[in-house]
Amino acid sequence: MQIEPCKMDGNGAEAALDSFTRQMRRLPAALRKSMTYDRGSDPLMVCEQTTAGQWMACHPELARRLKIDIWFCDPHAPWQRGSNENTNGLLRQYMPKGTDLNGASQTWLNDVANLMNNRPRKTLGWRTPAEAMADEIAAFKSTVALDV
Repeated sequence: MQIEPCKMDGNGAEAALDSFTRQMRRLPAALRKSMTYDRGSDPLMVCEQTTAGQWMACHPELARRLKIDIWFCDPHAPWQRGSNENTNGLLRQYMPKGTDLNGASQTWLNDVANLMNNRPRKTLGWRTPAEAMADEIAAFKSTVALDV
């Protein structure tokens, strides 16, 4: 799982929508297939909750803007999000539970993501998320170039 942090301009559904849209549009449209929300209460989990508890309210508009499917994990079903759970555990090395991210800069978030994205993962055959993503993008570009 590649980490793509995006500092939000606020903590409501609209800020989440704008941030996720901006970040996801960095990928080629053909590689943006779906997004899965975790229903947990941990603020490190993608688009989950804010102080107002409204992050997930953005999902219909996000799906429309990006032309992707949005899925939701069942509550109390960690087997549906194994890579997410593992990644959250690794992130805790840099952001212990209770860390206030309001003062975190985009540069710092990018530095943490760079460390995480260049850390080999067993689930990727000991490749790094950055290598796996580069392979996916290269394969996509080859397919487009060959018009397969």
